[in-house]
Amino acid sequence: MRFAPVPCAVGLLCCVLVLGSVPLGTSFPVQDEGKPGITFLEEVGRLRVGFNWRNLTCPVCKVLFTILDIALLSDVNEERVARAVGEACIRLHLAEERVCRQITELFRDDFIRALQQSLLWPSEACAVLVGRSCGRFDIYAPWNVTLPQIPKPPVTPPTPPKPGAPQSRVLFLTDIHWDQEYAVGSSADCKDPLCCRNESGSPSWRRRGAGFWGSYSKCDLPLRTVENLLENAARTGPWDWVYWTGDIPAHNIWSQTRNQQLSELSVITRLIHSHLGNVKVYPAIGNHESTPVNSFPPPFVHGNRSSSWLYDTMAEEWAQWLPEQALKTLRHGGFYTVEVQPGLRVVSLNMNFCARENYWLMVNSTDPANQLQWLIHILQASEEKGERVRRVIDDQLQWLIHILQASEEKGERVHIIGHIPPGLCLSSWSWNYYHIINRYEGTITGQFFGHTHMDEFQMFYDEETMTRAVGVAFVAPSVTTYVNLNPGYRVYLVDGNYKGSSRFVLDHETYILNLTEANRQPEGVSSLLPTTSQLPLYPNPDPNPKWTLLYRASEAYGVSSLFPSDWDGLIRTFLQDDRVFQRFWYLRHKGHVSEPCKEACKTTILCFLRSGRYDELEQCDLMQFRRDMVRAVRKTLC
Repeated sequence: MRFAPVPCAVGLLCCVLVLGSVPLGTSFPVQDEGKPGITFLEEVGRLRVGFNWRNLTCPVCKVLFTILDIALLSDVNEERVARAVGEACIRLHLAEERVCRQITELFRDDFIRALQQSLLWPSEACAVLVGRSCGRFDIYAPWNVTLPQIPKPPVTPPTPPKPGAPQSRVLFLTDIHWDQEYAVGSSADCKDPLCCRNESGSPSWRRRGAGFWGSYSKCDLPLRTVENLLENAARTGPWDWVYWTGDIPAHNIWSQTRNQQLSELSVITRLIHSHLGNVKVYPAIGNHESTPVNSFPPPFVHGNRSSSWLYDTMAEEWAQWLPEQALKTLRHGGFYTVEVQPGLRVVSLNMNFCARENYWLMVNSTDPANQLQWLIHILQASEEKGERVRRVIDDQLQWLIHILQASEEKGERVHIIGHIPPGLCLSSWSWNYYHIINRYEGTITGQFFGHTHMDEFQMFYDEETMTRAVGVAFVAPSVTTYVNLNPGYRVYLVDGNYKGSSRFVLDHETYILNLTEANRQPEGVSSLLPTTSQLPLYPNPDPNPKWTLLYRASEAYGVSSLFPSDWDGLIRTFLQDDRVFQRFWYLRHKGHVSEPCKEACKTTILCFLRSGRYDELEQCDLMQFRRDMVRAVRKTLC
């Protein structure tokens, strides 16, 4: 028997438990127990930095939520319950007391409003937090998009352009995570989810201090490092355009305000414009742009609880780059489409509408902003000539008809940008997106994401056989160091602006700032630096650090092109040649990794690379992969 229809404590405890279980820079769902593939998901978890909350058992969880449901029959108990949740966070050692209390207070009101429109049984809540053995969580029910009843046109595999054909140089920035409170010399090893700040304390003989340009720890970046990156990017241009896929604020998610988020949005936007000049920038929204983090209500939520405070400011700041038609849908739901060049269109998706951490999706997770349906019609328009698409999804997308009519006549190619990779999205959303990629493989020639902070990719295969590669989602490395990384950025070389161009990615380059070298001053430049009193523990950083090319994909992996079939072949090479895989592992971490990736770790990574759809990631067959690796090793030895 259900005790209460308004279990707001579910959200609050989800908040503090997710703070303890899911790395603040990732979007992996809470692990399910007792299900095929769970060993793989556990291995995924080990590859991320986070806190452990598994001392909450299934019986305790159900008792706890039953009590809370009864307590919340009256709204007067909300304050008392919130206080209890904060105590639970502290007693379960999910975070320091200060962080527990602040995160509970910050998330409380929005969680309550979201969950007042949602029904969650104690067993469902515990299925999320403890695992599927503790209950069933089916609030995210399967759903399907409706594709146009138009046959898929024949697909011609991409071929390399002729020698000397034009190429477009595209700068790609993601996961900047600027920390306004970054403090040189503060402790880089602290108990909070984010260190290198005054509140992190001072380093002892066993602890590291925060470096001038950044630190190898769970730290974000000072503004000077972001500026230095942009200065370097300006020198190494020109750029044909820029893709920028979000996550501006730092990981201090327990103490953020709307004013701070908007201020940081404005500062970074204006820095990019001032350094890169008139080059067009096409942004996408990250999960850290909002506060509370991951809080993105669907467009039907209005008033102060809506995301209009964020979308409206984005529209104001990005009006220098985007036309009014794009700004309209940006204000509505945080997504848009723009013609980059004749023959090439970019679609910027708000991937927060596919993220399990967005608790507003408990109200509606079935494409809440109609993005996928909207994307289908954009792609259909780009693919066809001479035929009008007249179906209108709803009133907010009425403007799209005009874009579709124009796109039909142009036969455009489409690039998709977003923050969270599709393979890490809610299962049904991910499945539908995968279906769209299959249907429009001849139109979608590039997918660009960030969020994981790593340098990786995810594959898409034809749905009938799951063997022929039809697409690849590039997942670019972060600007921030969080966690234990060098700062970095990506350059994509795209088939250029000429008649018949495929608009595929032909190659890409990754640039890094080596912090070991940057935080150590070369000889003869001490007069250029601030006084040592301003640089405790780190008096000798390089005042002009060098951003260097870490690698070029074609050279690092010995491939002549970067089409989907090439990436599929590379995965097969990883299976057969461990030396190539270990090189990928090193590059995946932007040149800063402490140990090699073997056995289960390797299998985990290969599963991730193959899984552009979440259900595949969840059900990855480790044993089959291991058998394949054993055969590959035997073949190599023979």
